[in-house]
Amino acid sequence: QVQLVESGGGLVQAGGSLRLSCAASAGTLSWYAMGWFRQAPGKEREFVAGISRSGIYTKYGNSVKGRFAISKDNGKNMVDLQMDSLKPEDTAVYYCAADRGKFSPSVVVTTSREYDYWGQGTQVTVSS
Repeated sequence: QVQLVESGGGLVQAGGSLRLSCAASAGTLSWYAMGWFRQAPGKEREFVAGISRSGIYTKYGNSVKGRFAISKDNGKNMVDLQMDSLKPEDTAVYYCAADRGKFSPSVVVTTSREYDYWGQGTQVTVSS
């Protein structure tokens, strides 16, 4: 069983940057496709970014394309989300998720129901 722990959230002004990290306390991330999701109050959980098991392929939600970047370090067992040009509408709890290798190494998983493990979330607040 993989346990995921997010860090790096906080308060930032609009236009600023934050870097979220997700560390796996068990298992090897090279076996898993990984993703970041977010949920704002009163809204559904939204796909933000995903990276394939191989670490080569990535996908992004339309609202963050060109501003966010996901990366995976299999050696360190960590997945990062670099968030630049932040906007107030990026305010949400951000969750890291792992799929337990159901898909081929080139697949990026974008739907929350396909993920098997979730972190506890980290709050990101962007002030205007």
